Amino acid sequence: MIDAKVLVIDDNKSVLSALEILLQFEFKSVVTLFNPNQISSFPNITELDLVLLDMNFSAGVNSGNEGLFWLKEIQKRSPHTSVIMMTAYGAVDLAVKALKEGAADFVLKPWNNEKLLATVKSAYQLRQSRKEINQLKKKESSLKQVINDDKNAIIGNSKALAAVLNLVRKVGRTDVNVLITGENGTGKELIARELHRTSRRKNEVFIGVDMGSISESLLESELFGHQKGAFTDAKEDRIGKFEAAHEGTLFLDEIGNLSLPAQAKLLSAIQNRSIVRVGSNQPHNVDIRLVCATNCNLEKMVADGLFREDLLYRINTIHVEVPPLRERGDDILVLADFYLKRYTYKYDKPGLRINQAAQEKLKQYSWPGNIRELQHTMERAVILCEGNVLKPADFLLHSKIPTSFETGPKTLDEMEHWMILKALDQHDGNYSAAAEQLGVSRQTLYNKMKKRKVDDQ
Repeated sequence: MIDAKVLVIDDNKSVLSALEILLQFEFKSVVTLFNPNQISSFPNITELDLVLLDMNFSAGVNSGNEGLFWLKEIQKRSPHTSVIMMTAYGAVDLAVKALKEGAADFVLKPWNNEKLLATVKSAYQLRQSRKEINQLKKKESSLKQVINDDKNAIIGNSKALAAVLNLVRKVGRTDVNVLITGENGTGKELIARELHRTSRRKNEVFIGVDMGSISESLLESELFGHQKGAFTDAKEDRIGKFEAAHEGTLFLDEIGNLSLPAQAKLLSAIQNRSIVRVGSNQPHNVDIRLVCATNCNLEKMVADGLFREDLLYRINTIHVEVPPLRERGDDILVLADFYLKRYTYKYDKPGLRINQAAQEKLKQYSWPGNIRELQHTMERAVILCEGNVLKPADFLLHSKIPTSFETGPKTLDEMEHWMILKALDQHDGNYSAAAEQLGVSRQTLYNKMKKRKVDDQ
């Protein structure tokens, strides 16, 4: 027995009785109505799976307009319910009209029981299909919202970051290809997501692909998909990232890691706006917004013969350079506070704060791993801290001197700054102790650091 609710509406009580007897052995719930005016007050009409509706209710009237009227009323109140119209032999043209108005099917009077049951069951399957499609649409909408939900918002107020975001907002409204460059950990993917969020494709999917993590043998299948049997493990058809991102944004991270053969295939897909799955000859058109990112110097790679110049031109209509954290001034402390709140909540350590000396240590550190390093540093500090205050000793920083000093200070000014940083590091950011070691006053030391910071900006 089918678990469905069926409503029969007819002004002929003999018809109602006959249909109720026939249908009750096939469907779990069968209800009858003699008067169609009761449709307006019928309880839980949206729960109905099927309605069998007569086309004429007034004596001597065979226009079918009454049935069409009530069909529309049912559709208004329960658009996913399947409606089957019932009519006499001479009114087939009216039944066809009803189909055009959205009826699922029609039954001729007098009916053949087997044919009627087959028609009703088919209409029930139509109802189930509509239900599933509606659920899939809701799931798709929710999934896109979850996928595109930016839980890692772009944090910071520095001029360097503001300039990048200003460019992103201008470019976001267009569909041009964008190349994002910057050091590891600077937040290139967040910039790509911001481009998507400000674009006309914001309600579609954002698909990210880490090109550096895909082996050469699987790259083509990953990007373009494959047909069943295309290779040993291809047990079913599979779409690639290009098709998955159709009408949305495709983000190719670490594009500088692509081999020259892979670059040629990528160039072809970008130029033609179509892909061919592995094992197939059938092209599939794709409509994507392409955003690429790398920490490599692609111009130098072109000069060295490691990257195709024509591909660089294709992906580099607009170039966005993400600044390293060391060039973002007080954003270091803004981000530190952001991650402090995240991890004090995650690890149930409310009330933690960073003292002034620790803040100075964070500000003076060069952050070679950028935001990613800062995030991990904050998480580790929160986990290991035993009090309510994070001190300089709670931050285990790997690099002792700025990146620019990796080959040694080159001028007297750099030498002085290097000595100051080294002293501050040795004394866990304590300015008084560092000043005493260097033979200057605390205020002099503070002024030198402040001047250096202004000069760097």
